[in-house]
This record gives sequence, structure tokens and C-alpha cells, in this order.
Amino acid sequence: MARGNTSAWQPGSDGLDPNRWRALAVIAIASLMIVLDASIINLALPSAQKALHISNANRQWVVTAYSLTFGSLLLLGGRIADFVGRKKIFIIGLLGFAVASGIGGFSTNQGELFAMRGLQGAFGALLAPASLSLINVTFTVPKERAKAFGVYGGISGGGAAIGLIMGGLLTEYANWRWCLFVNIPIAIIAVLMAYPWLHESKAVGDNKYDIPGALTVTAGLVSLVYGFSQAATNGWANSHTYSYFIIAAVFLLAFFAIEAKTAHPLLPLRVLTERNRGGSYIGSLLVGIGLFAMFLFLSIYMQSFLHYSPIRAGVAFLPFTVGIIIGAGVASTLLPKIGPRPLMVTGMSIATVGILLFSRITPTSGYLSYLLLPMLIMSFGCALYFIPNASTGLHNAGQHDTGVASAMINTSQQIGGSLGAALLNTIAISSAAAFAKGHTSLGAQTAVFAQVHGFTTTFKWGAVFLASCAVISAFMINVGKDSLVETETGTPH
Repeated sequence: MARGNTSAWQPGSDGLDPNRWRALAVIAIASLMIVLDASIINLALPSAQKALHISNANRQWVVTAYSLTFGSLLLLGGRIADFVGRKKIFIIGLLGFAVASGIGGFSTNQGELFAMRGLQGAFGALLAPASLSLINVTFTVPKERAKAFGVYGGISGGGAAIGLIMGGLLTEYANWRWCLFVNIPIAIIAVLMAYPWLHESKAVGDNKYDIPGALTVTAGLVSLVYGFSQAATNGWANSHTYSYFIIAAVFLLAFFAIEAKTAHPLLPLRVLTERNRGGSYIGSLLVGIGLFAMFLFLSIYMQSFLHYSPIRAGVAFLPFTVGIIIGAGVASTLLPKIGPRPLMVTGMSIATVGILLFSRITPTSGYLSYLLLPMLIMSFGCALYFIPNASTGLHNAGQHDTGVASAMINTSQQIGGSLGAALLNTIAISSAAAFAKGHTSLGAQTAVFAQVHGFTTTFKWGAVFLASCAVISAFMINVGKDSLVETETGTPH
């Protein structure tokens, strides 16, 4: 990759960018904004749902609209950043994210909020890959690059914890709308720092975009998610429901046909066909389903049924971050010794137990007895999976496909989250309706018990997806610990 000449910068006497650590600070702030947004919105959801009169069937769109556009456009966003200029797209992503957040904060109805959440996801799909690429081209010394990526990775865990606290504080003491407004000052600070401290860089070579691929995959995924949401309202057998599934199938089949024939595919099919990479992406999608569902339904449960304040709910989620940090440390130590598959299978088996334990909740369950231990177990198991999955997702990709392979890990998890939020929300509503119909003897408490029953059903289904991930990992991941050096040596595909 060649550096562009659009920004005047002079290397230091050691040949390195003298502003590289300042640049890392800018990238860290931008990345923190994306991580904060994900955790903040879960805590703001119950308040936003009440304020904008969002139905239970549609509430998942607050999460899904963002994750769906982010995940489906991430690969295209990476190519745009490479060809247009990483610094330029980084700044555009920041400004666009801030504008969408500001307009979303002023939403007067659910349609406006859903649209702006989708726009946030689109600009996030520009910002995230530009951030990673900027780290890659700014830090040219392997040890410094590893340290920079370590800082970037640490933001995910620490940023989520900050988001939980900040989301609780803003929702409780200001307003749920400030969970969106808060992105504006963060973005402005990052833009002002980006101009002097980041230098421009572009990829050389042919800069063709696979627009038909991006349009078909996005249309297919939106149709699929909308079909799930229609099932919650109209039932699975209704023509309004299954027609969207047919449309989704047509678009997704068209996407793979385009990718097989186009000279510049958004997603080269060779990236998917290697068994370890394919297993990693399928696993990320399945984990995304369970993980997004856990945060979505537990946040609603804590605030609507246990009557936690937003800040108390945020603090209640912190053990999940602790479990991730502990599990990541264990996984990093064991990965070079035993290889990825044992950690991935064990991690998902542990996480399955954790989410199954959530299915014991009742309308009056205590936090220490029913939520704390499952949260720690599930987060620890997820961390054991995430660390090796990042390695196997890049297995034998070669330098030409490394960027796409890396983006696919995040893409598959985001898409899994958006599909999971829609599917499991539908299951929760259907299950609650069936329970209420069969338990009318509960009287005034029927609705309360029915909704919690819907949540417990989704946790059981979440366990099915996480257990499936463990099985996929056991059968598809076959590399040993010696393979971990491949991404450093650039083994060609």
C-alpha cells in the first residue's frame, strides 16, 4: 500500500511518523465512540421505547437498524477508505456519525429514530475499517504495531464498561436522547485532532467498487430481518411474512452469483471456502445472535421488571466486562500452547451454560442469585472463543485477502446480531402470547409472567445457537498452534 501525498508530513530521523502515537489517540477516541454507542443504546432502549411509543415487535429495530447497515456495508466501507483515502474517509465517517446521532436524538417518532440508527451504521461502516487501516499504515515497526492494536482491542472491553455507566447516567439524570447527543462532542474533538496528526494514505492499483454486491446483500439482509419482525405481528404463515423471506432469498442468491462472476468482488468467495476461515465466520454469526440477544433482553428485563434505574442496570452489566477481561487473559496465555480449537469449543460450551442459566429468571428474581453468575460464566466463555477466532478468521488468507478476511469477522458478528435481535424478539413475543393464552388463571399478573416467559424462551434459543457454534468449531477448525505465525509471514492463499 502506498502513502498518498494529500497530506504533507515528514518522517522523523528514524524514518517513522513522529505523530504516530498522537494518531493512535485520535483513532482510539473514534473507536471508543462506536463502542460506547453500542452499549449505551441498550440501556436507553426501554426509555426510548416508552417515549416514542415503540411496540414490542418493533423495539429490536433500534439495535438492528444500526448493526444491519454496519455489518452489510463494512466490506464496502473498507474498500472506499483504501481507494478514496483513509484519513478523508475517517473524517467523513466521524462527521456523518455525529450528524446522524444529533438528528436521531431529536427523533419524534420511531421511524425517524430507526432511520438515523441505520445512517449511524452506514457511517460506522466507513469509520471502523478506516481506523484499522490507519493503524496498519501508521505503525510500520511490528512491535509498535502490536502495541497499537493492543490498545485498539482494549478499547472494546473498557469502552463497553464506560458505555454502560455513561448510558445509565445520561438516561437517568438527563434523558435517553443524550445517549445519542453525546457522540457529537466526541466526534468534533476527534476531527480537530485528526487534521494535524493523521496523514493521508491510499491503496494503489485498480479502484473498482462492487456496488451491485453491496446493494443486493444489504437488500437481502433487510428483507430477512423485516420478515422476522412481520412474523411477530402477523404470524409465520401469513403471506406478508413469508413473501419477505422469498425476497431475501432472491437478493442473497443474486449477491453470491455476482461475487462469483465480478472481477472486483466485495467478498471474494475464496475467502469463505477455506474451512477454518469459513468456520470462524459462521461461528461469529452464531455468537452474535446469542450475545446481542442477551444484552437486549436483559436490559429490558432489569429496567422493566426488576425496576432497576438505568444507572443501576449499567452497573449490573459490568461483571460481563470483567469476565471478558479475565477470559481474554487466559485465552492469550493458552492459545500459543494448545492452539485455537480447544479454546473455541470449550469457550462456547461454557458460554452455552451461562446463557442457559439466564432462562431460570422470574419476574422477581434476585441479581446475585440469577444474573451475576450466568453473566460471569457467559462472558468468560465468549472471551475464550473471541481470541482464537480472530486468528483462525485470518488463517492462510495471504496479504491480498487479509483486509477482507479481517472485516468478515466483525461483519459476520454484526449481521448475526441484527438477525438474532429480530428473530429472537419475534420468538419472545410469540412465546409470551402463547403463555398468556394458556395461563389466564394468573389474572392481572398474566402479562408480566408471559413477557418474562418470552425472555426465558429466547435465552434457551440463544443457547442453541452458542452450542451450534461449539459444534461448528469442533468440526471445521483443524489448525494447530503452529499456524498462528502465518499471519505474520503472509503465507499466500
